[in-house]
Amino acid sequence: MSKVSTSDFRNGMVLDLDGELYSITEFQHVKPGKGPAFVRTKLKGIVNDKNIDKTWRSGENAEAVRVETREYQYLYNDGELYYLMHTDTYEQIPVNASQVERKGFLIDGQNCVVVVNADEESVLYVEPKDHIEATVEQTDPGVRGDTAQGGSKPATLESGATVQVPLFINEGEKIRVDTRTGEYIERAK
Repeated sequence: MSKVSTSDFRNGMVLDLDGELYSITEFQHVKPGKGPAFVRTKLKGIVNDKNIDKTWRSGENAEAVRVETREYQYLYNDGELYYLMHTDTYEQIPVNASQVERKGFLIDGQNCVVVVNADEESVLYVEPKDHIEATVEQTDPGVRGDTAQGGSKPATLESGATVQVPLFINEGEKIRVDTRTGEYIERAK
């Protein structure tokens, strides 16, 4: 771990606060008219998923943790563990279900992102890619004339997630979905 000054803070930087890892989601340098400058931060816990606000004196140091993102292929899960394979070395690793975010968007054989503490070589969390292509497994048929300005209906994807799609989407079609928001983007080409 290395020391970083508050002037080096960036969004996405990971800090070690009392043994817990937090990612900076927002930061703001404040120079009041009276008194010393300070930095106001919003932090999100990587392992514990807590959101906290912390104020730092300007120039104060914090412990930064070096994290790396690696691409793995999702193979399968047995209920408790999710099994992933490194795309270059074919090494397989098991990951606890509690470390997997947005599980509903993981599809067998698709690539996902594994965030690793580079100093300890330990997996922090796993998440699907930001945009995935998935097949619509189940949805009601859209009826012509249902709405004046176009509407939406729920559709269940092959991964098990349910998203809102336009009325013209039918079962068996491939669509692109933003996994961060769970929103339909477009039909897959």
